[in-house]
Amino acid sequence: MNRVTPLAIIASLIISPTALATNEADMILTNANIHGHDKANTIAIRDGAIVFIGKSKASTAYRAKGTKIVDLEQAYVMPGFIDNHNHVFEAASEVGGNCELGMDASLEEQIPYLKACSKNAKSGGWLMGYGFSLDAVLADDNRYTPLEVIDRIFPTQPVVLMEQTSHSMWVNSAALKLAGITQYSMEPQGGKILKNEETGELNGILFDNAGDIMMEMAWNSIENQFNQSYDGLMNGLEEAAAHGITTIGDGRLYWKRGWYDVWKAAEKDGDLTARVSLRPWIYPADAMSPQLAFLKTIQSSDKSRLLLVDQVKMYSDGIFINGTAKTLAPYDDTYIPDEPFGINYIQPKQMQGWLAALDKLGYSAHIHAIGDGAVRESLNAIEYAREQGSDKPYTLTHVELVNPEDVIRFETLDVTADFQVGSDYVAEHDHQWAEAFLGKERTHSMMNLKPIFETGANVTLSSDWNVHDINPLVGIANSLKMGETGLPDIYAAIDAYTINAADSLGIGDITGSITVGKSADFAILNKDITRLSPKAIAKTEIMMTVLQGNIVYDAEE
Repeated sequence: MNRVTPLAIIASLIISPTALATNEADMILTNANIHGHDKANTIAIRDGAIVFIGKSKASTAYRAKGTKIVDLEQAYVMPGFIDNHNHVFEAASEVGGNCELGMDASLEEQIPYLKACSKNAKSGGWLMGYGFSLDAVLADDNRYTPLEVIDRIFPTQPVVLMEQTSHSMWVNSAALKLAGITQYSMEPQGGKILKNEETGELNGILFDNAGDIMMEMAWNSIENQFNQSYDGLMNGLEEAAAHGITTIGDGRLYWKRGWYDVWKAAEKDGDLTARVSLRPWIYPADAMSPQLAFLKTIQSSDKSRLLLVDQVKMYSDGIFINGTAKTLAPYDDTYIPDEPFGINYIQPKQMQGWLAALDKLGYSAHIHAIGDGAVRESLNAIEYAREQGSDKPYTLTHVELVNPEDVIRFETLDVTADFQVGSDYVAEHDHQWAEAFLGKERTHSMMNLKPIFETGANVTLSSDWNVHDINPLVGIANSLKMGETGLPDIYAAIDAYTINAADSLGIGDITGSITVGKSADFAILNKDITRLSPKAIAKTEIMMTVLQGNIVYDAEE
């Protein structure tokens, strides 16, 4: 992949008799509307950095024989979008399997999908797939268990099927046998093995880390997984560039699956079209010492590279629909009645120890915390890290339910709150699905950005692609559509997808705004979104994406 594409808008070479060799720009973007610079229409770029912002006439000193001049014809130049939580490595990859189920199908309606997968499956080895609804396959009126259904179609080949959120897996008996899981097995930290409440027999559904462990076994059995993963990564990066994304906060790096080697190869080959903060996964059931030893070998805070490795991804809890998000009050209804408050991937005291040890290695943390219990426990752990002297940027992501007493603590502890609002149900505050689990009062309190924002805390928006739409403009628009629970205006929404996200990643000094000296990272739009309605914002087109002065996406190519 060539990181520099031909200029499609209009480009020419201009020689200026007044040009100075020390000022010569590699590229000049002119005739532009520039976000944050109402009186400027031109940007000069040299060695990947912004060296000038101002009027076109004043840019003549930067024009020389080798300078590319791009007439943007009044396009709107924004800082490149920074997606603080994006599963770019896996979202567009076929490595996770090509067995696709019916997203809204009942358990019995899944049978034709399963038979089609069986017909197309390669013999010998794991079958991997995705796409089922947990409430459908566990519906009370089902005549059979998920395990009975899948075993009839796959009696011998091990199968693991991922639900859309990745927090539950549907598996067959062959897979359970390979994993050594029986009805008497101990549950792994951060995971649940679902059983019939009366008989204790397995039903074929694994929650959270129990499913992660199974999926890792399947993933590591794949032949030629490096090349397939590389292709999937390229697909993901191409999609990100097409949406104006120049920096990505990695959703998680499963380093035991060989993912780090793929990223390193992409960097070495010059195939990265975004700056990426890799976040190695903290394995909740594994000992701390060997994980820290590995993390020490890959840590890098070198901002001259496109790959940064100085934040980890850890989960505090699971998700509400599973009953695994950690809550302060018990669930009204749950699939796991033995865990009425949900579960922890990493216990609160363990998290304190992790953050303290990681800080010494140069790592901060991006922490999955959905329930109000997990949010409080994670803030407590960060408070401990602060007391030990850590000044690193910490982020809680998802933060779907926050107790009012904990709202101010984001600002007090300098913790970023990262929200995903890129789906219609979030914009419309339609969380009725959660009422059965949480009741009306808690459900009504979900996904409330405004109180945290009003404290002055750092708030970011991200996609969690492919859980939500990858398009930052959809997220920005939805944060405004949310009204009293969203962000106050377009400028706050833009900041949440640019400079605030840069600060969350610890790179606000090099990107996130259009500033002289910072990296020339731009998303160039066909319209000025600060003058549009939320509906029109979501439909605005990306014309060009620029990373470090290189055009990595051109809509006309």
